[in-house]
Amino acid sequence: MMRAVVLKQGIEEKIQVCDIPKPNPKPGEVLVKIKASALNHRDEWSRKGLYPNLKDGIVLGSDGAGIVEAVDSESDSKWIGKEVIINPAINWGTSQLAQGKDFEILGMPRNGTLAEYVAVPADRLHEKPSHLTWEEAAALPLAGLTAYRAVVYQGQIEAGQKVLVTGIGGGVAQFAAQFALVHGAEVSVSSSDPEKIEKAKALGASHGFNYTDSTWTDQAKELTDGFDLIIDGAAGDTLNQLIQVCKPGGRIVFYGATRGNPGKLEARRIFWNQLKIMGSTMGSDADFLHMLNLVSSKKIKPVVDQVFALEDAVKAFDRMKAGKQLGKIVLTP
Repeated sequence: MMRAVVLKQGIEEKIQVCDIPKPNPKPGEVLVKIKASALNHRDEWSRKGLYPNLKDGIVLGSDGAGIVEAVDSESDSKWIGKEVIINPAINWGTSQLAQGKDFEILGMPRNGTLAEYVAVPADRLHEKPSHLTWEEAAALPLAGLTAYRAVVYQGQIEAGQKVLVTGIGGGVAQFAAQFALVHGAEVSVSSSDPEKIEKAKALGASHGFNYTDSTWTDQAKELTDGFDLIIDGAAGDTLNQLIQVCKPGGRIVFYGATRGNPGKLEARRIFWNQLKIMGSTMGSDADFLHMLNLVSSKKIKPVVDQVFALEDAVKAFDRMKAGKQLGKIVLTP
């Protein structure tokens, strides 16, 4: 048996920490003893019932790092005892352009990482970057991969460009800012929380804007003359504000739509200014490998907001629900 955080929609908290059978690796799988795992918004959205085909009893969690304890196939025995980080993007497919129809993310519908053990396909394993703690390693996979694809593959970041990262409190936004900085960009951020803006400046951001201020777009254009690249996870009606502060020929990459669809879209400004608006998700296996290489070569350390014991999972989820975090929320068994 093992302890795990499972979905249980019939109770008030919607999740429960309980004992479930320890998994046995199936053909092609390995068993990882989890040293640390991390939350993503998809975990909270599953808790809220916002994902299709939710099933009670599923272990949530996409991010994890740990030590390989057992394998099913002798050909994977080289992994036994290795410190690993898990790529949660499963069955991306053969095209770098977009994920295939069989793509899924670890943690729903298959059991995820918020547990003492997880069984995953052996091809999802990578050696843990040696400069990272377990907590930092666990914070990296999903958000790091999403940010890398948005900034580097879709955004085509170049040194000297001006970049705006919105919603700087979230994990993807934190990585997007870090990846842009190490590529030599001038990075600005936005948030509704002045404290998060100040922390982002301490990490290297040049400017910060409070998007609840009706004049923030004017401030941004005055201070920066506009942005070459904007990384956004909100969309909604704020997308038109981003169009206003994007330089002619600039790119807007959005990886989420927490504010829903925009009520209108300023099409004339888009075509007249030759703007490119692109969607982005998690990334391919190649993206994950390139992201790990960048993190290792530049010694990038994820921003960890707070570490909770697995038993305190409800408190961790509630912190994410409240939006108080700056960086990633981590759990340890």
